[in-house]
Amino acid sequence: MVRDAARANASPEAGDALSEMDAQTEESERPILRFLTCGSVDDGKSTLIGRLLFDCQLIHEDTLESLSAESRNFGTTGGELDLALLVDGLQAEREQGITIDVAYRYFSTPNRKFIVADTPGHEQYTRNMATGASRCDLAIILVDARKGVVTQTRRHSCIAHLLGIEHVVVAINKMDLVDFDATRFAEIEKDYLEFAGALGIPHITTIPMSALQGDNISRRSDATPWYGGPTLLEKLESVDVSSAATSGPLRMPVQWICRPDPNFRGYAGTIASGGAKPGDHVVALPSARASSVARIVTADGDLESASAGDAVMLTLSDEIDISRGDVICAANDRSEVADQFAADVVWMSERPLLKGRPYVLRIGQQSTVCQITDLKHKINVETLEHVASRQLELNEIGLCNLSVTKPIVFDLYADNREGGGFVLIDRLTNETVGAGMIRFSLRRAHNVHWQAVDIHKSARSTLKHQSACCLWFTGLSGSGKSTIANLLEKRLYIQGRHTYLLDGDNVRHGLNRDLGFTDADRVENIRRVTEVARLMVDAGLITLVSFISPFRAERRYARERFEGSEFMELYVDTPIEICESRDPKGLYAKARSGNIKNFTGISSPYEPPEYPELTLHSGSKSPEMLVNDVIEYLVSNQIIDEV
Repeated sequence: MVRDAARANASPEAGDALSEMDAQTEESERPILRFLTCGSVDDGKSTLIGRLLFDCQLIHEDTLESLSAESRNFGTTGGELDLALLVDGLQAEREQGITIDVAYRYFSTPNRKFIVADTPGHEQYTRNMATGASRCDLAIILVDARKGVVTQTRRHSCIAHLLGIEHVVVAINKMDLVDFDATRFAEIEKDYLEFAGALGIPHITTIPMSALQGDNISRRSDATPWYGGPTLLEKLESVDVSSAATSGPLRMPVQWICRPDPNFRGYAGTIASGGAKPGDHVVALPSARASSVARIVTADGDLESASAGDAVMLTLSDEIDISRGDVICAANDRSEVADQFAADVVWMSERPLLKGRPYVLRIGQQSTVCQITDLKHKINVETLEHVASRQLELNEIGLCNLSVTKPIVFDLYADNREGGGFVLIDRLTNETVGAGMIRFSLRRAHNVHWQAVDIHKSARSTLKHQSACCLWFTGLSGSGKSTIANLLEKRLYIQGRHTYLLDGDNVRHGLNRDLGFTDADRVENIRRVTEVARLMVDAGLITLVSFISPFRAERRYARERFEGSEFMELYVDTPIEICESRDPKGLYAKARSGNIKNFTGISSPYEPPEYPELTLHSGSKSPEMLVNDVIEYLVSNQIIDEV
């Protein structure tokens, strides 16, 4: 009313300014819909987005002129205007006529604002599709009317569903190429709905269309009188995607601690769900320390309240210890804290997911090392059948149990996408190799606790007059690891040291007799031996481990399971030619003839240590000389006394 009165008494110039303010207010108040387009390659995703932009009159004249020229050079429409080129920005995409990267576009109508992610259709770029889907509320899954529902259609539907997208529009495209046949549309619709019903997608709309010609995109098509549903734009403008994040409990991951002077301590971050106002009771996790909100600070002054999506700084009534990565939660409705949980994982790397291999897990601002402790099953995207497997390959989806080295704060993905989604990162290459959605914490994580004991490792070591440690010998088969380790243990025994030798072959007769020699089995082999070696070091023993242990990732994991300088990597560096000449069992010859699969150095890789504590050149020194080198190293590092 105040604004209406001001407009009535304003000058023409002031009236224009007020009208502009009204337009800006209306623009800011219009709801935003984030959606993605996906489906198999060449189903018309980029053309569809280009058509939406074109029909909404959001393409400038100079862009149209440039598009016309590019259509003649790169287009796939015989020289006609190729609307897909509005989105396919990479040169490689334009030359191949496909989408490789995720392209984001913004457009609006009088009723709504839109952010659209155009994702690639090729199977090898499925990881890009998962990236695009992670923040979307609706998925448009395109289906070529000539091909129908294909494997990639099902795979993208599975991923969209796992990522929490509840609204799916099935755009049955290129209907012009099947003469707008209603029967063909009904066949594809029935096929998809049967699949989606088993998957559990709650809201599905199917629309017949031609993105190239504009049928049923922003206008109803005369070619489909048998279709009575909405156009695509009508559906996008009207769909209700009210976020659970707004109505959920407070969750604010702490991104930064602001301490400009001794009198101020603020915790900055973006509110992921719920809201906050001064006086609200909160708790900081994982410490579980409680307080209440004192102020909500922004660059423009304090706020009376803040809600999901707001970047703010909270000050609390009490001085409590909060670090980057902690989560400020509503005191009466907290996130979970656990070190073991089950999650759906979409695998994005050409190197398979291996049970037992350590990865870096990042969830919000938290980062920790994790292992896949169990792969319960993977999903057959054609039938949705649960299939037993020991590893996940590129683009496969599976249900896994994960264990992290320190408890993390999380919500179930179904309740909070921000707090329940994570990525897995390869520790050596820093490549993002997987995306996960937490289903539930594992009950055993709440039932298993550390039992306090009075006699500890240092006491046991002192009783034995030695420093407990793990000497980890690694190298190719035939390099001399076991020979050197055996001679070393004899020398230490003569000196009165308390030792134990874990040898790769011997352990496979008992503890690891159920394991083969695949990459997955090798990872599990080292994981088990690492835990046994830790127990022996805890007992105060000098523990010698002689294993090929071919992968750096597993040796790094083993090192991190020990304290301080307890772990020493000894690389027995022997040329493969010498290893083969020493081979009494003829294993190398059998491997070269193909009779032994996954043999390290021949058909399976060996990754030499980059920074071992000691390198033993077995090809140029005798085992006795190398043992002297190890003894000298142990004395110089005060592991044993000089004899």
